[in-house]
Amino acid sequence: MPKSFTLEYWLDEGWYVGRLKESPGIFSQGHTLKELKANIHDAYNLMIEVEQEALPPKIRGKVKQIQVEI
Repeated sequence: MPKSFTLEYWLDEGWYVGRLKESPGIFSQGHTLKELKANIHDAYNLMIEVEQEALPPKIRGKVKQIQVEI
């Protein structure tokens, strides 16, 4: 199921620069808003991939998820 995030962005010297509001540390940039959206998507997926690799191999396939409200 796709997740929905808020992309906060601004123009900086001709670049669209942005971050995912709900996911601290996910920043990117692009020449256009469309390129920024694609790059922020890639940055998020890379973060998820790196986080998954950080799990010990013996538990990677056993991880479960639930939704929580904070």
